[in-house]
Amino acid sequence: MAEPDAGSDPRSDPGPEAGSDSESEPVGVRLQKVLAASGIASRRGCEELMSAGRVEVDGEVVTRLGVRVDPETALIRVDGKRLPTASRHVYVVLNKPRGVVSTMADPQGRRTLSDLVADRPERLFHVGRLDTDTEGLILLTNDGEFAHRMAHPSFGVLKTYVAEVTGPVTGKLGRELRAGVTLEDGPVSVDGFRVIEAGGRRAIVEVVLHEGRKHIVRRLLAQVGHPVQRLSRTAIGPVRVGDLRAGRHRELTRSELGALLDETGL
Repeated sequence: MAEPDAGSDPRSDPGPEAGSDSESEPVGVRLQKVLAASGIASRRGCEELMSAGRVEVDGEVVTRLGVRVDPETALIRVDGKRLPTASRHVYVVLNKPRGVVSTMADPQGRRTLSDLVADRPERLFHVGRLDTDTEGLILLTNDGEFAHRMAHPSFGVLKTYVAEVTGPVTGKLGRELRAGVTLEDGPVSVDGFRVIEAGGRRAIVEVVLHEGRKHIVRRLLAQVGHPVQRLSRTAIGPVRVGDLRAGRHRELTRSELGALLDETGL
């Protein structure tokens, strides 16, 4: 984090003058300008946030309005929430319909994720996979390190699924899943479970876990006697499907991306 400009008016940011010597220009960008560019508030509103002690840079509360930062590296928080740094990377959330293959290309000519984001100019790749018969949220990005950390179970990013299963579902099922179930490739336990709807031979349940093994939800529920009839991923960490229609996509919001960067230690 750079010091304030000596002798400058901390409430103004005229920018470099035409023909000025770039070597003598201050390093970095004024913090309030970085905040305003992120959409937090107007420039004046961002100055008020700083004066109130609500802004941190690299772990330090910043109230001086002349402070300059590198927008690509500074770790900025407003009211404790991470503000993503300026980046050339993009982060897209897609609501994958059933029947779409979780690849960007398919030699068999089946519909793929790339068909659903064909309007994007970037070269994207998917973060993890969903079964062809599973619908719901999947992330796409051009940030390799983000993709690796999001997919790796050691970072503990929770995924939420809603499953229609064969019933009836008893009260002990949640305790059994939380205690852990042994599959052919090792034990697995859920981070959360609840029954949404139960009625005779059909039930709808919600399963939360950070595991990413192939067909993990289907195998887990089949193992405890409740085969999945239909499955949807409804959330990844703080990102929820909401009213995003099947086949549509959007970019992560600033707060969603900030939370995921924190969860994965980026």
